[in-house]
Amino acid sequence: MKTDLELALECAINVYHQYAMKHPIDDYLSKHEFSQLLKETAQPFLRNTTPPNTSTDDYMKQLFSKADSNHDGRLKFTEFLTPMCLIVMNAHERSHESPHGHGHDHGHGHGHGHGHGHDHGHGHGHGHGHGHGHGHDHDHGHDHGHGPSK
Repeated sequence: MKTDLELALECAINVYHQYAMKHPIDDYLSKHEFSQLLKETAQPFLRNTTPPNTSTDDYMKQLFSKADSNHDGRLKFTEFLTPMCLIVMNAHERSHESPHGHGHDHGHGHGHGHGHGHDHGHGHGHGHGHGHGHGHDHDHGHDHGHGPSK
């Protein structure tokens, strides 16, 4: 059985390919495909990691610019990893902030996320909550066939 991290990494690769293989059919993300990927698959998460006084659209543009290391206007997979790392690092930093005195939860959770859980066939989502116990777990069709859901 695969670990949660293996499933998350596999999911990142699959999402990249889902968007990179649109138009034109290649293995790169255009600016539009990159924005579409983030808006459709990570909007709530992205909203929570966008720096203060920055719009989500501006943040996505900044992420794309930082990632496009060869300035060809598109991202290959290795370039795509740069904004993913930046988003995850920002989310990690924010997980340590406690505006309401709540602790944070780095556990794999059971749907305690903020709208970005995925059901990988284990019958529970991978929540990345902040210890509040709120939020929603959505199955976005990412079933990796690891047994029946409960």
